Order: sequence, then C-alpha cells, then structure tokens
Amino acid sequence: MARISGVNLPNEKRLAIGLTYVFGIGHSLANAIIKTAGLDANIKCKDLNEGQTNQLRKIIDTQYRTEGELKREILGNIKRLKEIGAYRGIRHSKNLPVRGQRTKTNSRTVRGNVRKTAGSGRAQSAQKT
Repeated sequence: MARISGVNLPNEKRLAIGLTYVFGIGHSLANAIIKTAGLDANIKCKDLNEGQTNQLRKIIDTQYRTEGELKREILGNIKRLKEIGAYRGIRHSKNLPVRGQRTKTNSRTVRGNVRKTAGSGRAQSAQKT
C-alpha cells in the first residue's frame, strides 16, 4: 500500500485517480506529477514498487504544498482576512457565502432559517381496507 503525504492510496484505483485522494492534488496536478515522474497513469496503485513510490513522494513533498501544510495556509489566509476586516473576512466570520452567491433563497441552512415543506409533518392517512 503506497503512502504519500500521510494518505494511503487506494489499491484498486489507477494512479492518476489515487493521487487525487491527497488533499491539494486534483486531476490535472496528478497527471502533471505522473508525467514528471515518468510513470504510466493507468497502473494500479498496488502495482507501484518502492522506488516509484519514493519518486512520487519526493516530487510531491519538494514541489507542492499538500495536506496539513496547505490546510494551515488556507486557514491563515482566512484569519488574515478576518483580522483586517475585509468583506470576505466578515462573510467568513458570519458563516455566510463568500463568493457572491445570493442568500435570499439559498444558503438557508447556513443562516439557520430552515423551512419545512407544508406536508412534511403531517401524520399518515388511514390505510384503505
């Protein structure tokens, strides 16, 4: 079982898909990493030998931010926005949509305005005999 950046890659998946299980690596970045390593994207993760795993691990650790390091950076960016009082920081602190989405009809659950449909609380009608 290949372990990269603290994540166990799934054995039965192709390498291109398995790398996306690491936080911070998407499809295009996974393909770029595989191309850099000179590997085949269609081999299964369980078929990687130790040398190939180490090669992938070295490329990912040296060139890209993943997992904990990336999560810390994202949280730091959000914290900075809150501290300087930016509009996006205020939206983050109020748990509202940050990227311009409408809030009149959507994001009700985030705002705590959950409405039930009219018939959802009704008791079951008597069964036919």
